[in-house]
Amino acid sequence: MKTQVLHDASGFEQLQAEWNALLERSPLRTVFLTWEWQATWWKHLGEGELHLLTLREDDGTLVGVAPLCRVTSPAGLHTFRWVGCVDVSDYLDVVAAPGYETVLYMAILDYLTGPDAPAWRYVDLCNIREASPTHQSIVRMAQERGLYARASVQEVCPVIPLPATWEEYLDSLDKKQRHEIRRKMRRIESAADTHWRITDDPATLDEDIEAFIRLHRKSNPDKDAFMDEKMVAFFRDVCRTFFQRGWLSLAFIFVNGNRAASMLNFDYDNRILVYNSGYDPEQYAALSPGIVLLSYCIRHAIETRREQFDFLRGDEEYKFRFGAVRTTVHNVLVSPEPLEP
Repeated sequence: MKTQVLHDASGFEQLQAEWNALLERSPLRTVFLTWEWQATWWKHLGEGELHLLTLREDDGTLVGVAPLCRVTSPAGLHTFRWVGCVDVSDYLDVVAAPGYETVLYMAILDYLTGPDAPAWRYVDLCNIREASPTHQSIVRMAQERGLYARASVQEVCPVIPLPATWEEYLDSLDKKQRHEIRRKMRRIESAADTHWRITDDPATLDEDIEAFIRLHRKSNPDKDAFMDEKMVAFFRDVCRTFFQRGWLSLAFIFVNGNRAASMLNFDYDNRILVYNSGYDPEQYAALSPGIVLLSYCIRHAIETRREQFDFLRGDEEYKFRFGAVRTTVHNVLVSPEPLEP
């Protein structure tokens, strides 16, 4: 096995032709580990030093990538993180061919404890899915090396396992929620000229992206503050790139000709991932356009035979009313010094 660490953005370019082919083989695949997401995140939001650790067979075949970076706090504290941590990437991990996960974990720890690694106080790895072996294996292997390490539940990620039909889905909900969905869909459809669509025309893509950003900013003050110019540039770039790859599912509901709500979803690996949303609280709030649009998106996911409707991070109650079940993401913290409780 050969390990190499790439330290600047050209490393993404070197790996572009191989990255997604490796990811597609990986049981840990997610849209947030695609080359497109990782490279775009680093371009717009990356900070500190890049440490793209690669693992290859002796014949040169790429079998593992650990996308890491080292950030430094104002107090001079050095921490290794995943590329993509924390706020905008819901699932993160290594990219490994099946059966190579343990070898890749070992290569990460060999590098971090070896002579070529820069100084660090923490390895702080966020958003590792509960089904991944990473959070348990790295902790165990780090402790075997005399390091201090622990894993903890970071956040809840509610997920709807999708049935075969819309009626079967509705029947799985409690009576009150089933009634509310049907009532709100009938009310908006009878009270106003209502239609919805998912962006599928390159000619309207830029207009739709800007409309989503406006609705996102209008939703509440926190979302307005979040969507600063750096984040706007990131969202524009991701949406355009994902549209080209067929991974963008940008939905709008129109009420009397006006965009009343929007959902920015990703369509990847036969799953719909609910990434963000926006709505106009000043118009049509009484018609619940956001809830209706969510219902339309779930119905469309069922009709197109998707396996899951994933709400991503956040345990808001409405997600469970829509039939989601609880899954979790985990955090791994490693240090050469004792960890605080």
